[in-house]
Amino acid sequence: VMSILLHGDAAFAGQGIVYETFHLSDLPSYTTHGTVHVVVNNQIGFTTDPRMARSSPYPTDVARVVNAPIFHVNADDPEAVVYVCNVAAEWRSTFHKDVVVDLVCYRRNGHNEMDEPMFTQPLMYKQIRKQKPVLQKYAELLISQGVVNQLEYEEEIAKYDKICEEAHARSKDEKILHIKHWLDSPWPGFFTLDGQPRSMTCPSTGLNEEDLTHIGQVASSVPVEDFTIHGGRS
Repeated sequence: VMSILLHGDAAFAGQGIVYETFHLSDLPSYTTHGTVHVVVNNQIGFTTDPRMARSSPYPTDVARVVNAPIFHVNADDPEAVVYVCNVAAEWRSTFHKDVVVDLVCYRRNGHNEMDEPMFTQPLMYKQIRKQKPVLQKYAELLISQGVVNQLEYEEEIAKYDKICEEAHARSKDEKILHIKHWLDSPWPGFFTLDGQPRSMTCPSTGLNEEDLTHIGQVASSVPVEDFTIHGGRS
């Protein structure tokens, strides 16, 4: 099992939980023996320019707190990305320490449906609109090298589009939302077969007064005779 975390660049630099969990990464009772952090670095946080979002040059600089190796790679070069990811996996497997892959890329569309990036980052998005998508760039490279031809490329695209279209068509046939499908490990005693809760009631969990008194007395008593309690605790 290998722990992999996927981050955005602005979140990696700006959310305290990233820094906090790096400090947990090598503690004996918390470690996962190395996590691979993949940062999708699209060089913008919602609408915020990096110069206004952080004080260090790279979003991944927070990983330096545990001396994690950080690989910056051009995400427009798929083969370089695969190579770097293999190195990161080998590092983690060999040294059992965290490692970071910084995918330097861009975001073609807005942060969400309400965001039109041309409003806040017009110069950046004029450049992005001129940029060929990575799939097109890599396909042209492979075709120029004779690895594949244009027809094979188009067939692969059509094959993938067909998978997506068929899945989309099947999704329209689903009429019932099953809760159990969204659970990592459905509890057999908690849900019925169709995913509905078995019962909205729960058994009584109360204790009688005698048990509570016993627990209180044991918790507040001296464990053995002639035992001197610390003055600050008595």
